[in-house]
Amino acid sequence: MAHAAPTSWVSRIATHQDRRAFSEQHWEGSFEDYLAIVRQTPRVTRTAYQRVYDMILSHGTTDYLDNKKRLVRYDFFGDPQFGGKDAVFGLDIPLMKLVNVFKSAAQGYGTEKRVILLHGPVGSSKSTIARLLKKGLEAYSRTPDGALYTFEWDLERPDADGTLRRRRIPCPMHEEPLHLVPPEWREQVFSELCPPEGGYTIPAGGELCPACRFAYQELLEEHRGDWERVVEHVRVRRLTLSEKDRIGIGTFQPKDEKNQDSTELTGDINYRKIAEYGSDSDPRAFNFDGEFNIANRGIIEFVEILKLDVAFLYDLLGATQEHKIKPKKFPQTDIDEVIVGHTNEPEYRKLQNNEFMEALRDRTVKLDVPYITRLSEEVRIYERDYNGRRIRGKHIAPHTLEMAAMWAVLTRLEPPKKHNLSLVQKLKLYNGKSLPGFTEDNVKELRKEAEREGMEGISPRYVQDKISNALVSDKGEGCVNPFMVLNELEAGLRQHSLISSEDQRKRFRDLIADVTREYEDQVKNEVQRAISADEGAVAKLCANYVDNIKAFTQREKVRNKYTGQYEEPDERLMRSIEEKIDVPESRKDVFRGEIMNYIGALAIEGKTFDYRTNERLQKALELKLFEDQKDFINLKNLVSSVVDRETQEKIDVVKQRLMKGAGYCEICSTDVLNFVASIFARGDAKEDR
Repeated sequence: MAHAAPTSWVSRIATHQDRRAFSEQHWEGSFEDYLAIVRQTPRVTRTAYQRVYDMILSHGTTDYLDNKKRLVRYDFFGDPQFGGKDAVFGLDIPLMKLVNVFKSAAQGYGTEKRVILLHGPVGSSKSTIARLLKKGLEAYSRTPDGALYTFEWDLERPDADGTLRRRRIPCPMHEEPLHLVPPEWREQVFSELCPPEGGYTIPAGGELCPACRFAYQELLEEHRGDWERVVEHVRVRRLTLSEKDRIGIGTFQPKDEKNQDSTELTGDINYRKIAEYGSDSDPRAFNFDGEFNIANRGIIEFVEILKLDVAFLYDLLGATQEHKIKPKKFPQTDIDEVIVGHTNEPEYRKLQNNEFMEALRDRTVKLDVPYITRLSEEVRIYERDYNGRRIRGKHIAPHTLEMAAMWAVLTRLEPPKKHNLSLVQKLKLYNGKSLPGFTEDNVKELRKEAEREGMEGISPRYVQDKISNALVSDKGEGCVNPFMVLNELEAGLRQHSLISSEDQRKRFRDLIADVTREYEDQVKNEVQRAISADEGAVAKLCANYVDNIKAFTQREKVRNKYTGQYEEPDERLMRSIEEKIDVPESRKDVFRGEIMNYIGALAIEGKTFDYRTNERLQKALELKLFEDQKDFINLKNLVSSVVDRETQEKIDVVKQRLMKGAGYCEICSTDVLNFVASIFARGDAKEDR
């Protein structure tokens, strides 16, 4: 039976509420009820590290090969829960190392006693990774798989006027309810609750915080040592973590030394309550609300951790190694939380040079988070922020974001030491393109020899700022093209605060010229493709070429599909293609052999050869097809102010192809045709001279 539509806006909004989930997340019961949950699902007692590791794995993984190296992509870092807003791109190897640290810590192999320090240049996603972990853990705690529990004391206590009232006093540190079991009983009790053959061991560490210990001792005396009656005063409830509510998720950021002290980490005395309870060492007169206290059972992030004053380091060292903190006037208190910090390179160098920080260095697991060095992954950053859904009223021309990303990645790459390669060629190899004479082993060697690659260069933030400038500029008549962004990138170098020398500034400017040349090549090929416009024709030409070089390398004949006769390989066809990419006569055998070896290697792996994976061959095929069809349109006519009707119709056809097949708009398709025509005109002028 269909339900009637809600009659008010409040009712309509209320339909979005999941009341069942709310009820599950606000479960409450006795200590006996909780023990039944532990008996059925012992994983609710996991440590913070175990929970973070399971949370990451719960989103799934993707295995893939990169230059013969097996890598794992953890889908969690793509931020699927929140629409990819904080997705991290191109850092699969650093993230694998991070997850391995969590795995080791979850199994109690020692890394749970370390600070996880994310180290890298500004804008390399360190904060984003920490933010993902925090909000991911929040969301996980609301799911059945991520459930965890804490407790409150249900007490009857007199008011100031002597009237007895029932009060609920929550544990200020959201402790695990099993801490109520005395340590000397735990081994036997936990083995009965969760037998060893079940494959899971309940973590046995941790004791009650000072506030709960006070209530526990008071009740123990009241009930003459009857532990069973003590826990009758305990109400266990589901715990959902929340940074905004300061439950299980903490963030600490250094401020001015005069306005900050270590009580921000471990809590402070509540002076208003001293008069009520008579002592500043009474736990009821203390606020257990420091960042370490409130982050218990979850995760704490230290922003710019190495800027911390030395006074904070003592608390940090104890929290890391012993999992204990020392609130003022109270004994050491157990905590269970993941400690993540991040810092940039200058601060880390100071740590290395400071002998007083040796203890912190010894308790730190440093994980480098470099800039992205793979072009396709860098492009994804900008496509996420600048796309048709977010940018209204302006069109971003094809290749605009790609050229900005290319320049950013080039600034981060180290010049090749051993190979006769340009930096742009190295970038293409890293991006999965094939170049003649280079194998996957060569790419691995290139990466290995460049130890600091990605730790210097231009931040994505700088590029984003310049793309934004181009978008709000009055230039471009509603369309932003690569030259507008490249001009912004170059102009901004004059004031860039992180460029350390004029030599570096000059190098970055020279790289813009390299990117411009690459763009020219790309759009020339694109316009040529639009003129020849038949991908099927390119594939057909490729198949013909491959048939001929196969016959050539194997000293066989080719069957003429039209006549059915076997003929010698078509040397004229093969050379007409190879000459387009300057393969000399003396090297033709080598070039053809490389193509056949590549096709053979793919066949062994069960893959089909696609000419688009070989950039040089693709370019040669397209140039050959363009040459065969170049009479279709004379590009030089485009720079003329007078165009006849027939030529204009041909131009319009090419523009439509660019708009339909390559993402151009009316404005940028006209601009790119004029630009390519001017390139051809310049080339002809040089030939005339």
